[in-house]
Amino acid sequence: MHVLTLVQAVVLAALQGFTELFPFSSLGIQVIVPRLMHWRLDQGSPQFLPFVVSLHVGTALALLIYFRRDWIRLLSALWRSLGQGLEHVRSDPDQKTIWLLIAGTVPAGLVGLIFRHPLGRLFAAPQLAAGMLLVNGALMALGERWIRHREEDLSRMSFWQSIGIGISQILALIPGLSRSGVTMVGGLAVGLSYETAARFSFLLATPIIGAAGLLEVHKLHGGTHGLLGQALVGLVVAGVVAYLSVRYLMHYFETRRLLPLAVISAAAGVVFTVLLAAGI
Repeated sequence: MHVLTLVQAVVLAALQGFTELFPFSSLGIQVIVPRLMHWRLDQGSPQFLPFVVSLHVGTALALLIYFRRDWIRLLSALWRSLGQGLEHVRSDPDQKTIWLLIAGTVPAGLVGLIFRHPLGRLFAAPQLAAGMLLVNGALMALGERWIRHREEDLSRMSFWQSIGIGISQILALIPGLSRSGVTMVGGLAVGLSYETAARFSFLLATPIIGAAGLLEVHKLHGGTHGLLGQALVGLVVAGVVAYLSVRYLMHYFETRRLLPLAVISAAAGVVFTVLLAAGI
């Protein structure tokens, strides 16, 4: 793998912080942009995935800071639940919400753990990522048609609904399919409002990204060229951009819909597919 420069790391980090929360697939962008920019990087390298995961950790930290009051309240509720037993879960909205998040995290967490090595090889397939951006847009557009009502209370969801949204996260392990996009569609499908679906999606991101970080980031020391310095700078950049992105999106979904973002994703998929096919 040619050395990833600091400038390249910053570019990828800024893109990751933006596209992880805006539903344009940060993994897809990480795969496509180096190829279009003609950066001589081995995206199938054992170090590339840990570098990308470190950028996601920056995003998770930004989400943790933005939703810090929610997490303090939810972790306190989890402590109460563990101390009192599960008999109060359904009567305590915070207790139920934290267990909904746990249930939603398990499916993608297990699949990512079991298949992380085969999935890592998809980073060398930019054409697949570009095509999946088009599919991503189509899925989000379809989600607009699934809206049933505008439920604002996360705790009204059932555990099976949360698990279903968690299963949808598995799709986002394929570069080009957006984790925030597919989980928001899942939230809309079970009747959440746009804003509440976005909030659940962003809360759901934090534990799974943190777990991925624990599994992969330590590998940055390996190989001929360590990427720890680039990863640390990228983590900070991704975190700042992600914080600004989540602030904007939480206001955006108060009054606006997912469809414009679906159109942008599909259009980007078409453009990237043409550019990659043309060898530009």
